[in-house]
Amino acid sequence: MLVRELISDGIMPLKKEDTGWDALSWMEDFRVLHLPLVDGKKLLGLISEYDIYNTHYFEEKIGKIPLSGNPIFVYDYQHAFDALSVLTQNQLTLLPVLDEHENYMGTVSMQALLMFVGNSFSISEPGGVVVLEMSINDYLLSEIAQIMESNDAKILSLMIHSEKDSTRIQVSLKLNKSDLKGILQTLNRYNYNIIASFTDNAYYDDLRDRYDAFMNYLNI
Repeated sequence: MLVRELISDGIMPLKKEDTGWDALSWMEDFRVLHLPLVDGKKLLGLISEYDIYNTHYFEEKIGKIPLSGNPIFVYDYQHAFDALSVLTQNQLTLLPVLDEHENYMGTVSMQALLMFVGNSFSISEPGGVVVLEMSINDYLLSEIAQIMESNDAKILSLMIHSEKDSTRIQVSLKLNKSDLKGILQTLNRYNYNIIASFTDNAYYDDLRDRYDAFMNYLNI
């Protein structure tokens, strides 16, 4: 999915003539900690709640707040994973989006990206989860997929987690099958290190409920 498909038109950007109180009020209304500052179609930067409290520019125009560094943004033609990476690396609650001519188009919110992640990794789909640990050099998706298919299962989604300065990875597989007995036996025969598996329907119902509740909270 491209970033342009996740743009929200419900969050208005700040203009230089808006005050610090205006910005804080809108941040509270939109449930975000950052808002983009624009001049026409040009992105000037991001204003955070911290910036306003730190400078005490409550009555002053927001354009007087000094901005440090280059504006943080993504292009509308980038993938949603790029936006998620930039957002998390910079600990933002939303991310400005520009077109190929660097005109401001809108923002992508943390909520929209979390919903994208939830849908991408089939959180709401029934099935089981298997977590494997291996060296990155031993990772062969084709072999793992063949093992799943030999047990009449399909991989709905896959996540890889690695620790910094380590060659070991954890591979989490979301499958369309809840009965994992045969799959686990086959993985053992292939000498895969299985560190966890989940098949309890109640566990997935609780996970889906928690995910839905979190999305509803972000949408308040």
